[in-house]
Amino acid sequence: MSMDVGLIFKIAGIGILIAILNIVLKQAGKDEQAQMLTLAGVVVVLLLVIQLINQLFNEVRVIFQLY
Repeated sequence: MSMDVGLIFKIAGIGILIAILNIVLKQAGKDEQAQMLTLAGVVVVLLLVIQLINQLFNEVRVIFQLY
């Protein structure tokens, strides 16, 4: 259970960091870099979520003995 809370904080931290960097880059007139940074942040979070979904499917497979 504590791993889930840690993951939520990790995703929230990534989101806050990306948002702050996005604002800084837009203020500096670097809109394209800000957009690429946002896209990279989304990809990182999606990778974290995909790992969790993989764990979920593995646990379901073990519970129902589907090898």
